Amino acid sequence: MQFRQKALSKLQSPEEIDLPVRLARPQGLLVLAVTVVAMTAAAVWAVTGTVSSTLTAPGVLTHSGGSYVLQSPVAGQVVRVLAEEGDHLPAGAPLLEVRTPRGPSVVRTLAAGRVTTLVASIGSVVTTGSDVAAVERVATEDAPLTATVYVSAERGATVPVGAAVDLTVPSVPAQTYGVLRGRVKSVGRTPRTPRQIGAFLGDSRLGEQFSRAGRPVAVVVRLERSPSTRTGYAWSTSRGPAYPLDSMTQVSASVHLASQHPAEWLLP
Repeated sequence: MQFRQKALSKLQSPEEIDLPVRLARPQGLLVLAVTVVAMTAAAVWAVTGTVSSTLTAPGVLTHSGGSYVLQSPVAGQVVRVLAEEGDHLPAGAPLLEVRTPRGPSVVRTLAAGRVTTLVASIGSVVTTGSDVAAVERVATEDAPLTATVYVSAERGATVPVGAAVDLTVPSVPAQTYGVLRGRVKSVGRTPRTPRQIGAFLGDSRLGEQFSRAGRPVAVVVRLERSPSTRTGYAWSTSRGPAYPLDSMTQVSASVHLASQHPAEWLLP
């Protein structure tokens, strides 16, 4: 009580009424000014500045027509293999000769393309409807490659057509040759099942691999062409690798999404 009475008496003393009152120290005013300037700059940047984000997803180099799995129409033993993996065959070309109880039968391609996988070999026994080969639908050997990237259904809607894409090819050292350049050509509207992916790529294992995190949508990426590189495609470096690219090569894609103003993040 003694301290309180002394404080009250000091405040009521007429001798100190004409003394100036210090509201804030100069250091405090400086901190306040800096804070106001920083908040103003942040608000201006949130409205006028832009931030770009990147979406990473797995994919594979292929041709736009995809692939198909060739199945044996007969049951029997393979006595001759008439093609090899990597061969380009026209539609109706002989692939296998199978010995059946009714005599020899030839398994032929359904559409023109390149043999990517040959399951059957001489001496193996096939049944009716069993898979014997995977054929990629491509009319000519120099047909341009595309990349099919599998993006989660939740993020697929954020991928705009025309977005820039960087494709990392595991077999090509990125530190030396850089990454492939491409642009989004189309975005699938419906998620794909593992079976649909496997049927398109001609490999059921890829269907399971690209669907581990759920049913994805297919994003088709058009590779940018360049006559100055050995591959015929544009790379982040001027030359790229000295060897050609093969279809069915798996890649990792980085899709550059549309830039946004930070203030848009606060909008519902």
